[in-house]
Amino acid sequence: MADDVTAKSDTSIEKVSRRIEESREELIALTQELIRIPTVNPPGDAYRPCAELVGERLRKQGFSIEYLRAEGALGDSDRYPRTNVVARIEGEGPGETVHFNSHIDVVEAGKGWTFDPFEGTVADGRVYGRGACDMKGGLAASIIAVEALLREGIPFRGAIEISGTVDEESGGYAGVAWLAERGYFSKPRVDHVIIPEPLNVDRVCLGHRGVWWAEVETLGRIAHGSMPFLGVSAIRNMGLFLDLIERELYPELDQRRTQMPVEPEGARNSTLNFNSLHGGQAEGFDGLPSACVADSCRLVLDRRFLIEEPLEQVRGEIEGLLQRLRAEVPDFEYRLRELWSVLPTMTDEDAPVVKALDEEIRRVLGKEPQHIASPGTYDQKHVARIGHLHDCVAYGPGVLDLAHQPDEWVGIDDMVASAKIMAAATLRLTGTLRD
Repeated sequence: MADDVTAKSDTSIEKVSRRIEESREELIALTQELIRIPTVNPPGDAYRPCAELVGERLRKQGFSIEYLRAEGALGDSDRYPRTNVVARIEGEGPGETVHFNSHIDVVEAGKGWTFDPFEGTVADGRVYGRGACDMKGGLAASIIAVEALLREGIPFRGAIEISGTVDEESGGYAGVAWLAERGYFSKPRVDHVIIPEPLNVDRVCLGHRGVWWAEVETLGRIAHGSMPFLGVSAIRNMGLFLDLIERELYPELDQRRTQMPVEPEGARNSTLNFNSLHGGQAEGFDGLPSACVADSCRLVLDRRFLIEEPLEQVRGEIEGLLQRLRAEVPDFEYRLRELWSVLPTMTDEDAPVVKALDEEIRRVLGKEPQHIASPGTYDQKHVARIGHLHDCVAYGPGVLDLAHQPDEWVGIDDMVASAKIMAAATLRLTGTLRD
């Protein structure tokens, strides 16, 4: 009996893999269609047409479709409605639900392209365009993967969902976060989530580092620039703070290493980036500046922290340096304003979704899968912290380093391989295939 089950499983996988190979041109065409809808965020262009492209295609395959506008969410407006699409199809009998979540928004094209960023040009085995790897190629691969199961008539248990969500590039609050608050990423509706982010076709991303954004404003007293001794320079006060960070905090961060398998290697340390710095006269004025001592200087901090570092420590290190300066330096005053924070998250390596993807990576690619963590956050944060669903990973085609770059591309062979892996993993996770 066990041999019969194994034989059926092998046959099902072979049929699906063959169907995906036969759908190569369709996969390319779908990726091109998605790229040609310029869903640039900000401001949030063309979300509805892109959601409808996904939804109406899947409706023809038997999915029930919901278009869900995140009314009242950050960024939503009648001009730029934050429209998400969620598609669901029920299997034959009880089983678990596998959800493929892709964001449909892309960053601006920027300069330096040799291809039209919104054409989806095919060249050298690649599809070029803004969002090709991040992550419309992954979305297309997940759709083709599930369509292959349906077209081959392979019975599956449970349910399969595919979503196209908005605003991941600006935090995901009108997308996955908004849906998670309404139960779309929680049990009993969903059991396993795969996010086809571009993290290389042989790697499973288990989670990400934490992030803490804050604005530090040093305060001064305005005076005539020819008599600066009558004022207090907020810029000089900021210089004292920056000097302390350079001399004390940066060397300490360089010594901290995580056990998380973060890639690239340099991101296994704690990091701190100065996102922006503005002091004195406002930028954008074409004339000569006025002769004033700066009474305000603002610095935005982008701190990425490790799973071993408590958020209270991350905050406290910055606050401690500022308090020292206030105690030691006459006329040093500051304001500290927290902008955003997300805790690190990591899915267990033995989680069902990880094991299913690992098994299929070995089978399809003939190599051992690599487990990694991301240096920056992505929508897994909302699935974990709001949906309380921890069987969630990122897996998809594309090279992470190409994201947001000119001439962004996704490899066609990688899309095909990842579709095969996602399709077979779906059968395993729904309980349809047994090892």
